[in-house]
Amino acid sequence: MATTIWLTGCAETNPQLDAEGNPFAPYGSVARLESVDGLIVGHRLMEAGQYELALKAYLRAASEKGLNVDVLSALGSANLRLGRMGQSEDLLRKAIKVDQTFVPAWNNLGVVLMETGQVAEASRVFKTAFALDSGNSDEIRENLRMALSKIENPAYTTEKEDNNFGLVRRGNGRYLLLRTP
Repeated sequence: MATTIWLTGCAETNPQLDAEGNPFAPYGSVARLESVDGLIVGHRLMEAGQYELALKAYLRAASEKGLNVDVLSALGSANLRLGRMGQSEDLLRKAIKVDQTFVPAWNNLGVVLMETGQVAEASRVFKTAFALDSGNSDEIRENLRMALSKIENPAYTTEKEDNNFGLVRRGNGRYLLLRTP
C-alpha cells in the first residue's frame, strides 16, 4: 500500500528558495569595491586622537602596500603617540634606511629622540630634516631651535619641563614638536 502526500504551495512559501525556486546562492561575478587607503584612514584617525585605531589602519596599509617609507614612518608616529618610544625609534630608523631623503621620518625620529632625552642626536636629526626640507618648514625649524637651546643651556629647563614635548600633525606626514605648558 503506497501513500502519496501532496505538498501544495511549498515553493511559494519556502523561505529557503529564491524567486525562481532555486535553493542555491546566486552566482556570477561580484563587483569588488575599492577600499579606502589605510594610510589616509590612519592619518585621519591620528588627527582625531585615535592612535590605536590609526596603528591598525597603518598595519592594514602595510599588508596592502608593503613596508615602504610612508608606512614605516606612519607606524613610527602612531607608536610615538602611544608612548612606545623603542618601537617608534626602530620603525623610524627603518624608514630612513628605505629613503634617506624622507623629511617626515627624520623629523619624527628627532621627536622620539627628544622624548627619550637624546638631545644631541635629536639636534643632529633635526638639522638633517631641516637641510633636506631646504628650510621651508617652520615646524622643523622650531623643533631644531628647541633642541639646540636644550644643548646650549641644559640647566635652563627643569625635570618637569623636559617631558612636556608634544607631537602635532600638520598634514602630509609633517609633525610639529610642541612644548606644552
